[in-house]
Amino acid sequence: MARLPHSERVALEGPAGPLELLIETPPAAGAGDPAGPRAFAVVCHPHPLHGGTLDNKVVWTVARAFEQLGAPAIRFNFRGVGASGGRYDDGRGETEDALAVVGYGRERWPGAALWLAGFSFGGVIALRAAAVEACERVVLIAPGITRIDTAGVGAPGCPMLIVQGDADDVVPAPAVLEWARTLHPAPTIRVLTGAGHFFHGRTLELRDAVLGFMAARGGS
Repeated sequence: MARLPHSERVALEGPAGPLELLIETPPAAGAGDPAGPRAFAVVCHPHPLHGGTLDNKVVWTVARAFEQLGAPAIRFNFRGVGASGGRYDDGRGETEDALAVVGYGRERWPGAALWLAGFSFGGVIALRAAAVEACERVVLIAPGITRIDTAGVGAPGCPMLIVQGDADDVVPAPAVLEWARTLHPAPTIRVLTGAGHFFHGRTLELRDAVLGFMAARGGS
């Protein structure tokens, strides 16, 4: 039987108050190894005003894919969600929150590469954070580019995956694909036929898309 990741909750002092973090460390990460893991992941959840939390199933799926590759994964609640302090800040403060979590990961696992990911609203936040922090890989799931401003934010200087359902009625696939075509370097794009915004019944395919992208680029 596969061993489950070690799970711990941390209250990190963030820019607007405490941030609630859920850290899952897979056995393969070698918690007792002084060298630490090769990489760690930070995964950002969907819109705080529309029920988005760190427990979202898409966020969980992406985090578990990273853990399957041996990387500790941090899911966290943006300000004003769950046990995190502060109030919604239209993406500005949430980007600061993500950067604070990245800073925590870098301090905890010095020398480890950063994998950044996000779903919907969280996809744009991850993209914004990647413009500030050097990343090894970026994964965006149905990024909410029609819901939150991406002006002035380009592609990160590392391989990036975009997974999009073509039946998405929240963030239309044509808008995401048109936006993606403007990015340089060009991202890897995986379109799941018939999948809606929340990937109901399609999370295994979503996981496999992330795993395939990472394996093809030496992220395993």
